[in-house]
Amino acid sequence: MSPSLFEKHKAQLELATAALATRGYWSAFAEMPSPKSYGETAAEAGKQAFEAHLGKAFELNQPGQTGVHAGEQSPYGTKLDVRYPVCDPQALVEAALRAMPAWGEVGAEGRTGLLMEALQRLNQRSFEIGHAVMMTTGQAWMMAFQAGGPHAQDRGLEAVACAWREQAAIPRTAIWEKPQGKNAPLRMAKNFEIVGRGVAVVIGCGTFPTWNTYPGVFAALATGNPVIVKPHSNAILPAAITVAAIREVLSENGIDPNVITLAVTPHRSATAMLVKHPDVKSVDFTGSNTFGNWLIDHCKQAQVYAELAGVNNVVIESTDAYRAMLKNLAFTLSLYSGQMCTTTQAIIVPADGIATDEGHKSFDAVAFDLGQAIESFLADPKVAHAVLGAIQSADTLQRIEEAHQFAEVVLPSRKLDHPEFPGAQVRTPMLLKCDAQNESAYMVERFGPISFVVKAADAHAAVALSERIAREHGALTAGIYSTRPEIVDAMVRGTWRSKVALSINLTGSIFVNQSAAFSDYHGTGGNPSANASYADSAFVANRFRVVQRRAHI
Repeated sequence: MSPSLFEKHKAQLELATAALATRGYWSAFAEMPSPKSYGETAAEAGKQAFEAHLGKAFELNQPGQTGVHAGEQSPYGTKLDVRYPVCDPQALVEAALRAMPAWGEVGAEGRTGLLMEALQRLNQRSFEIGHAVMMTTGQAWMMAFQAGGPHAQDRGLEAVACAWREQAAIPRTAIWEKPQGKNAPLRMAKNFEIVGRGVAVVIGCGTFPTWNTYPGVFAALATGNPVIVKPHSNAILPAAITVAAIREVLSENGIDPNVITLAVTPHRSATAMLVKHPDVKSVDFTGSNTFGNWLIDHCKQAQVYAELAGVNNVVIESTDAYRAMLKNLAFTLSLYSGQMCTTTQAIIVPADGIATDEGHKSFDAVAFDLGQAIESFLADPKVAHAVLGAIQSADTLQRIEEAHQFAEVVLPSRKLDHPEFPGAQVRTPMLLKCDAQNESAYMVERFGPISFVVKAADAHAAVALSERIAREHGALTAGIYSTRPEIVDAMVRGTWRSKVALSINLTGSIFVNQSAAFSDYHGTGGNPSANASYADSAFVANRFRVVQRRAHI
């Protein structure tokens, strides 16, 4: 079973671990929904597979089922009505504990082979998952396919490869021999067992239900832990498809499928009971500060891996490619209507303006021109709908409605009518401007298509403000536009202190809110936005323990 699967996927595993070491470009799964990569019938078959879930019960055959739940509301207005099993949290934990010993005995090699097989199966279902992600999150199709499918699968493989690297470094046996002079040496046989910490709970988010959960799911599974996936209440289907695919691979290979289960919990009390259970030893979460900090404060029995809200920012000091800079920022602020944990919110500009290849631009001119660049970029409805997607939650819609009261509006948000989905909630970005002293406006995350052009006293004050924002409020991304090496160097050193990833002078087809598996460290674990970085050693190694035994020879 699993040893043959390990051999089947060994070549790809070696490429993945090599990519982790070099951090250059590498991807295991094709990101374009092309027939050349996925087959001539894959697109239609995937759409039909998605549609086959609608209005029906999603069967998982899990223990402790007490009822069903169907509550997802599509941001596109499409009726979903998928009914999911609701299972008693205690029953899921008990089932996970029963499955854990055998899962540990499979060994690192066996688990790696099984999980790589599961990722390959998930890749084959990328169109089905893409439609599920699109209709539950509001992402536009291309992003839903890529981020929901192959990019998420790359993140899962990244975690598996990192976990394999950490576990493979630990010998299974050793002979210990200590010389004793004229006497016979002391000799002992030692064995080292990799043991999972315990039940892992992975809590999904409503905007990226696979991309943000696959690292935790696959890191926990690869290191010998059973996993309970608790999806966001409005993005259950992508998680259900994922869990079903992994359970299928486990069952086919004689492994208890309850190594992974889905916890649909309509009531918050059930979620609280689950994450505080004494046998739950790790919790992965992406989402709001309120719940994330509650998890950290109340789940003392578990290691909590949390990615929380932050205020991502960009400093504009000068540029030799003004129009290209504006175009890059316009795309950044528009992509998925700003509903990304990496999207820029504060754009910090010196009060006396900036030097550009078009001459000096005042602070007000930069703000105005950026607003115009957004309008121009979204002028074609086809482009707009392909980039913006739809607004995922009513809370985000409310934030857009209220944002005008915080600062001067440069560009108001507009509602767009979607030609294919009349019920879609589509909004263009809102751009505001304010003075740096108006911290209550911009120095709190306003999730969604809401950004501020912030007036700093000068270039050095702008760089200092960027650092303070990340240190005090958290950030996953920062950016700098400058033609002056000393300013770039100051920004670099500021991001070392505030521990945030930095992008420098992006003017092409790479954007500050993009993150590439096997290359970029998503999060640093060094500021309030995240206490861990995806798929580095700390993210996986703390999920298992090495228990030794020794005996005289």
